[in-house]
Amino acid sequence: IASGGASALHGGVLTDRIAAAAGQRGGALTAKDLRDYRPRQRDAVCGPYRRWRICGVPPPSSGGIGVLQLLGLLERTGLPSGDPSTADAVHLFSEAGRLIYADRARYLADPDFVPVPQRALLESRYLTQRARLIDPLRSMGIAAPGELAAHNAQADDDAPELPATTHVSIVDRAGNAVALTSSIESAFGSRIQVGGFLLNNQLTDISVTAERDGKPVANRLEPGKRPLSSMAPTFVFDTNGRLHAVLGSPGGSRILNYVARTLVALLDGRQEPAAALALPHVGNRNGATEVERGRISAALVLELERRGHSVQPVDMTSGLHLIMRNANGWVGVADPRREGTAGCE
Repeated sequence: IASGGASALHGGVLTDRIAAAAGQRGGALTAKDLRDYRPRQRDAVCGPYRRWRICGVPPPSSGGIGVLQLLGLLERTGLPSGDPSTADAVHLFSEAGRLIYADRARYLADPDFVPVPQRALLESRYLTQRARLIDPLRSMGIAAPGELAAHNAQADDDAPELPATTHVSIVDRAGNAVALTSSIESAFGSRIQVGGFLLNNQLTDISVTAERDGKPVANRLEPGKRPLSSMAPTFVFDTNGRLHAVLGSPGGSRILNYVARTLVALLDGRQEPAAALALPHVGNRNGATEVERGRISAALVLELERRGHSVQPVDMTSGLHLIMRNANGWVGVADPRREGTAGCE
């Protein structure tokens, strides 16, 4: 690949080897599939949050829309700037999570195959309407997706989306920046190795169910379709349009919560980058409210339960990488939960 570039994967010896290895396991992948594959360049999804401009990746990732929705809902709940670890902040963050994951399951998929209502999901009036469903003192339980008339003939996604992802954030001397999230899905991908690398298991990002009650699932399996993901490489810009932060994380479908909660800690809580990445995780994917095992106080759990949450302690091994501008230039921080590190050359 270093010497032959992309064509080494789209018509070279590796193409035939990949197809043969997949075929030996009963796979339907062919050399023609690999020769015909082309990347898509799409516009970033951008939107406001308080005085900041947040930009993320567009569908078929749910990262850009999901993070912007979650932040937009929080802003409309009246969540004050401050400590994101208080019971009020955790409750509101979790309730907003229910709403955005409900929308994600119903409406998001590969826009080459399904009309994705991106503008409608981020429209100010829609977010205000959805935010009114959040009770500051009581959990709503399982949230329903928002009403978007042109898209209500769809059913909900149930893709497992296994965690096996990596992220890197980069800013160079000239100010160019990269936020790159990549996944092979499941720790060893498909368990098939060719040419010294593992083939991915990305089809687990496709909905297991194609339709329910006669309604098609947007993220159903179709030939040539790119699966939905939660990857959320993100840029933050200040009011002058200057890049302020670059971040992202691995973590399967929890990535939306990891990135959004870090942004709340940085932009609202004004926490230092290292403290923001070490913050105990909480979040809701429209089910139980998940809290990072061994890192959330019993008092907070009891308060969440009092408000109607079903609380589930789980291991939440994010791998956030953050670069943020400060008075002296840039500071880089890696998530203490993994082996990542920050460096400068």
